[in-house]
Amino acid sequence: MKIFSLLTKVTFLLLTVVFTSFSFGQNWQDKISWSFKLEKVDDSHATIVATAKLINGWHVFSVNHDPSKVDFTGVPTTFIFPKSTNYKLIGKLMDGTKATTHVDELGTSLYFEGKGVFKQKIEILTDKAFDLIFEYSFQICDENGCIFPPDQETKLKVAGFKPAAGAAVIDVENNTGNDTPEPSGVDTVSKNVDTPTEEIEEVFPSDTNKSKPDINLWIIFFTGFAWGFAALFTPCVFPMIPMTVTFFTKQSGSRRKGIINAFFYGASIIFIYVAVGVLVNLFTGSAATVYEISTSATLNLIFFAIFILFAFSFLGAFEIRMPSSWVNKADAKADKGGFIGIFFMAFTLVLVSFSCTGPIVGTALVQAISSGSILAPAIVMGGFAAGLALPFTLFAIFPSAMNSLPQSGGWLNSVKVVFGLLEIAMSLKFLSMVDLAYHWDFLTREIFVAVWIAVFGIMGMYLLGKLRFSHDSPLETIGVPRFMFALSSIVFAIYLLPGMWGAPLYMIDGIAPPRTHSEDNFRFVKGNPEVEGDTLFARFKNEMHEVGDGSILVFHDLDKGREYARLAKKPVLIDFTGYSCANCRKTENMVWTNDKVRSILQEEMVIISLYCDDKKLLPESERVFSKVLNGKMKNFGNKWSEYQIKKYGQISQPLYIIQDLNGNDLTEPRGYDPNVDDYQKFLKNGIKLFKKNSAQ
Repeated sequence: MKIFSLLTKVTFLLLTVVFTSFSFGQNWQDKISWSFKLEKVDDSHATIVATAKLINGWHVFSVNHDPSKVDFTGVPTTFIFPKSTNYKLIGKLMDGTKATTHVDELGTSLYFEGKGVFKQKIEILTDKAFDLIFEYSFQICDENGCIFPPDQETKLKVAGFKPAAGAAVIDVENNTGNDTPEPSGVDTVSKNVDTPTEEIEEVFPSDTNKSKPDINLWIIFFTGFAWGFAALFTPCVFPMIPMTVTFFTKQSGSRRKGIINAFFYGASIIFIYVAVGVLVNLFTGSAATVYEISTSATLNLIFFAIFILFAFSFLGAFEIRMPSSWVNKADAKADKGGFIGIFFMAFTLVLVSFSCTGPIVGTALVQAISSGSILAPAIVMGGFAAGLALPFTLFAIFPSAMNSLPQSGGWLNSVKVVFGLLEIAMSLKFLSMVDLAYHWDFLTREIFVAVWIAVFGIMGMYLLGKLRFSHDSPLETIGVPRFMFALSSIVFAIYLLPGMWGAPLYMIDGIAPPRTHSEDNFRFVKGNPEVEGDTLFARFKNEMHEVGDGSILVFHDLDKGREYARLAKKPVLIDFTGYSCANCRKTENMVWTNDKVRSILQEEMVIISLYCDDKKLLPESERVFSKVLNGKMKNFGNKWSEYQIKKYGQISQPLYIIQDLNGNDLTEPRGYDPNVDDYQKFLKNGIKLFKKNSAQ
């Protein structure tokens, strides 16, 4: 029994680790406003003055704030200037007024409350008017937490200046505006001059919020509802239906009161489970945190371990139970009667049935978090509770309907065993996500499919009575429902079998590894657009990767892909994707390979797929601090995530944009949509705009 208790504690610990990430995903525009002006110093020099006004209780950090001196919290304000032949920086970005020094148990912080002023001196290198465009980044905080908005961009009109005599002009070859920006402060020369302000222009950043693809919360709700209804047929829950209904019919006194009590009982169950979902929402906090959880290697390995642990519990190795003291206290309060007693009756049901419903609840929550929606945990728990509570409520209202229910018996344990086998199959999804993201390449498609074939084959044999587990009763006869479930399992296992040799398996797209992640690189469909004597293709062949059924070629390197597109004179399809993105695989396998779309992608476009959860390490020179991600960029996934957030204000995948040869967007960002005709129109519209712009 000690080992069972230990395993229970381990389970609770793992679940606690999963849901302990905090973030404050709030709207920042109503907390701070920025204004900018250009103060003329002399005919060749000026000062950029930025003023940040904050509402009460919020502060923005000084340029001199050092995160290392305050437990690595707080990000200093930064201006980021592109290379230019029109001006150069003089000295570093400075605070325009004295910052507040705040000392606490974490360390020393420097920040502005109410209003912050920042100044950057520049030297003008041309007598022509030009637009000075630069980015700025900042973090704002209050006593409850911090918000780190995406990098903002602003513009100042510069006119009426002339270069200083003998001034050295910076030579920047092929300056197209795509050069790597440099943070303010690279130059060290400073001039202490101050003259009255002459030319002033205030510019406020435009709204950077982008429309985001909708996640169908109804699907999440009904998925939870299906889990809750399935949990009803477990040995911990099903036998409690007649006990609960008997209580309501005998204790309520009248039918009207019994109906009211039944509804309150069902509502109490829903409230308890939704409260769990809301707590998970509070712990995850923001879409960025949910995305980080859903793509984290550590947490996906924890999810894999949790699913295996749940599987062993369902198969009878041990039981995961709530502490008996909790159950006894809840049961004692249920005896008080009234609505309080009914609520604690519902709470007792939740606690007593935890050994069966706990793994199902954990499974539903993990899947909800993996969906990338911040609301998903509460929604899926609402669906789960509705599916579980509805039968209790209906049978309490119509007690005679219980006569149609099957009797409790050994078949209830069979339900647990089937759940256990399903947990084993589903656990591989999380292990596969880590394998793909880190390029370990040990869980190939063949191994994944082989495990699923074995699991569903065993499930079919078990339901036919050919296998027995420790808690199973002897099976003398097989009912029609059980036989149909067994038949479905065996048919599904046979359906999976051709997948061992590369056949498409549309029913598990997005769950299984892609067809290109195989041991021998076998493809059913070739059709790569390689032409004999095509020197351009031969030059870039090693930079291309196969996706879908192997007939679609994509670049993973943004620069290489754009270079190929310029030489081939084709528009670029930017594909923000992820190894853990189920909808990305569905698009590749079911939309891209459709005859209406395949030829367009092969012949008329260049695809650049940027994996936002790619854990391959960046070169050391590129591992820099990211203001957008509020941390150091370590891998390619960080790099592409930063690019997606900065440019499009979105973090979810897939996201598709068609660009011209200079990286300018030709279309609006497009999220997941399995409609082939709409996707074809999206591609043709982008190509049409590309040709129109190229002809001008």
